[in-house]
Amino acid sequence: MSYGVIFTETALNQLRKLERKTQERIITTLERVRLSPERYLRKLRGRPEYRLRVGEYRILILVDREKLILLVVEVGHRKNIYERSGR
Repeated sequence: MSYGVIFTETALNQLRKLERKTQERIITTLERVRLSPERYLRKLRGRPEYRLRVGEYRILILVDREKLILLVVEVGHRKNIYERSGR
């Protein structure tokens, strides 16, 4: 079974600010991940999110296994995504 992918408003705005090529790369990767999330996602320590690595960018995702939903919480460059979320 494949998961559905939903973006928060914040994540969608962050994605739109990126270059077109980077946006396409992230969307393509998410399409692949939704088929088998456990293969691609890494759990963050001390936080509820998982991370997905796409080159220099990171996507923070909450996983709802019961409803089969991947909720994209944040999208950003690897050097500041973790400090910005501040959770």
